[in-house]
Amino acid sequence: MTRAAHVQLLLMDVDGVLTDGKLLFVPMPDGSVVEAKAFDAQDGAAMGFARRAGIKLGIITGRASPAVTRRAEELRLDFVYQGLGRRKLVAFDEIVAKAACLPENICYIGDDVQDIPILRRVGFPVAVANARSEAKACAAYVTRASGGNGAVRELVELILKAQGKWEAAIAEFLA
Repeated sequence: MTRAAHVQLLLMDVDGVLTDGKLLFVPMPDGSVVEAKAFDAQDGAAMGFARRAGIKLGIITGRASPAVTRRAEELRLDFVYQGLGRRKLVAFDEIVAKAACLPENICYIGDDVQDIPILRRVGFPVAVANARSEAKACAAYVTRASGGNGAVRELVELILKAQGKWEAAIAEFLA
């Protein structure tokens, strides 16, 4: 896929893309509530492959969560924007400026209508299999896997294969 061959920066939504979109609120004995999220380990491994292949990575999410902060630190993401509500496009513009990357060399993967403004601005817009129809309509590619279940892994493999970098990315594991 030609669009995938030009990706230098991969940006992702979180809820519904890196997770299955379910929000788990766990009540604690003191009356407080803790939010829990489940992330796919293969998505995380793929982000490591992408980073080592020279692709920058980031998240843009409307909600703020300590679980997302922790996961982003573990994955050593270049850009982390949380708690934006409907203001995702402002974060996107900041990232473009900081990354010195043209929008046509950016891939964004989303799942809902809040992602449409960014999907319309990037060179490689992607929606997960379980995305809303409006988001899918803006996508150049729709993953076979659903959000939180390997969609990012599928996308990273597609990008790295299109760039001729997949074999090198996994070579150390095949030796």
